[in-house]
Amino acid sequence: VQLVESGGGLVQSGGSLRLSCAASGLNVDDYAIVWFRQAPGKEREGVSCIDSRRNEGRTYYGDSVKGRFTISKDNAKNAVYLQMNDLKPEDTAVYYCATDSRGGAGILWAVIPYDYWGRGTQVTVSS
Repeated sequence: VQLVESGGGLVQSGGSLRLSCAASGLNVDDYAIVWFRQAPGKEREGVSCIDSRRNEGRTYYGDSVKGRFTISKDNAKNAVYLQMNDLKPEDTAVYYCATDSRGGAGILWAVIPYDYWGRGTQVTVSS
């Protein structure tokens, strides 16, 4: 299993970015795909999750990004996307996508362990 993030960069406050997580070795429709982020000196934070088809593809968001970020997936491209709007300086972090072999995550998506991680993509929001 391999996950590769892309789409990070430098953006001004209020701007937008779309992150991509390209998966190989598994079908994104069969597993929960989760975005985490980690800023320097801070704990890793769950950003968003799109659950497996078995769990109806439910989406979840961390409180700090609700209403601004949208997660989606393209089964044909075997990829998951994170559209980030109205970005704020506090969104600055390395963003990682992750998954595991459980076949779903549910409401505990932000706290359960994941087996597979990408290397991350840096998002920097200037004020």
